[in-house]
Amino acid sequence: MFDLLIKNGRIVDGSGLPAFNSDIAIKDGRISRIGKIDADATQIVDANGKIVTPGFIDPHTHFDAQLLWDGYAKPSIEHGITTIVPGNCSLSLAPLKAEHREKLVGMFNQIEEMPIAAFEQGVEWNWESFDEFVKRIKSELSINVAPLVGHSALRLWVMGDAANQRIATGSEIEEMQTLLRECLQAGAVGMSTSFVDFDEKMQPVPCRYANTAELNALCTVLGEFGRILQIVNEFFDADLTVARIDQLAEISLAHNITTTFSPLFVNSDNFDDVDKVIARVEEQFGRGARVWPQVQTRPIDISFCFESPSLLFIRLPSWYGIIRFGSREDIIAAFSDKEMRKKLTAEAAGMSSVWENLILRQVKHEKNKGLVGKNLIEIAQLRNSTAIDVMIDISLEEDLQAHFLSANMGHNDVKKVGELLAHPNVLIGASDGGAHILSFATFGDTGHLFSQFVRETGLLSLEQAVKKITLDTATIWGIPERGLLKTNYIADITIFDEATIDRGPEYFVQDVPGDGHRYVRDAEGVDTVIIGGAISYQQASGYTDAQRGEVLPGSQPLQ
Repeated sequence: MFDLLIKNGRIVDGSGLPAFNSDIAIKDGRISRIGKIDADATQIVDANGKIVTPGFIDPHTHFDAQLLWDGYAKPSIEHGITTIVPGNCSLSLAPLKAEHREKLVGMFNQIEEMPIAAFEQGVEWNWESFDEFVKRIKSELSINVAPLVGHSALRLWVMGDAANQRIATGSEIEEMQTLLRECLQAGAVGMSTSFVDFDEKMQPVPCRYANTAELNALCTVLGEFGRILQIVNEFFDADLTVARIDQLAEISLAHNITTTFSPLFVNSDNFDDVDKVIARVEEQFGRGARVWPQVQTRPIDISFCFESPSLLFIRLPSWYGIIRFGSREDIIAAFSDKEMRKKLTAEAAGMSSVWENLILRQVKHEKNKGLVGKNLIEIAQLRNSTAIDVMIDISLEEDLQAHFLSANMGHNDVKKVGELLAHPNVLIGASDGGAHILSFATFGDTGHLFSQFVRETGLLSLEQAVKKITLDTATIWGIPERGLLKTNYIADITIFDEATIDRGPEYFVQDVPGDGHRYVRDAEGVDTVIIGGAISYQQASGYTDAQRGEVLPGSQPLQ
């Protein structure tokens, strides 16, 4: 008697080898048999006409806070995701002393656009150490979590306010090493750091004050455990990115660890830059280094309303200063003041193409509902105005609750992006799942991979795409016994319809603590998701109450 039997599926096992028809039997959370199986089972899933694959792994997320009120990390599972990696970009919620909570929440708000109210209303602060945090999220966990520990969090714990002021002393570096060891033993899959981010006061985040000696000392600890280093690179400058690749290569070779940087975007004007970056990645892999660029599947879309600050305006100091640090009344006053408005419009003139192509996507007042779906240049023509003035006027009319969409801002050359995703030295990632919740939906990248780059364009084969987001990711991140449909491996499995798998349209929901909203996407064509041998989600009936998620990997030093 098996616990679960998947019948009549077309198996794409994650290895990259051709698909084949088979059954899969599951017992005690593991794959027991693969083949023609005539046996009884407590549950049977008929996968006739469906593709059966290992569960997908999302290696770049920021679900750190959401996991505290939602152990499913919704809606990730319904998109076929069975394992997530939070704690990227130098930010993790542990280790964290009580006196530093407000500081770290401010950084999550600034960098990842996570609402402060969500932390205030949705988080019970009952941990400090990484081990305590792991025990906290384990209590109601349905999805697997392979958490990174943030370099900024390590510095803040050891150095306090000085973390944002100076390099560390030798004794402080040793204390950080000890702390990192404790985090890795408790379940951290590695460490994340950043070379670009700013904190809530628009000062460099703590990890940016680290010198080379500190980073190398921490990577020595990663080497002891064979764990990964993730960084945010200077993605806006190819030459700086190439230099960072060289640095990561030396770290990888010196400490025998895997490194990864994100993001790497393709825009219409940077093909040569992307080629330069990939050429250096290939060169360093040729030396034996492991430096994996992360590339997302979806185009860059950004939504915003002036009720919340948006990183779209970060290159405009006057705008960002007002919307990031001003109150609602301050913003309304600035938009209403003739001289300030003149200053703002002049500063924004260099981005005129952005404003002209903005789409008005949501309003509250009936008089403006007929304008929804139009771009601002169309509305400007109707009002005998300009795009930037229309954006300001409608925002004032809607009490700052008008929502605008800047669609397809970049990463939208399908052929070039597809070639990049297919590259053997590229890791599919950088989804940012759980972050930027009012800017774009960080869900559906897997469905978009199969619909756009497998089914519609054929730039990747089905087997190649599956391997990229299962076995490749599990191998790169050191996640054992997952990413492959193989006897005795953990039964994390996704079943989908090859002809219909996709991401649904982006829409606005109110399901964030503190009466917060976010943008989400539903999955299309994902039939069943199995985590730890139990059905976690089925398209026909929704989520189950199975809580088989684990925190992994957790490890001891290598012998």
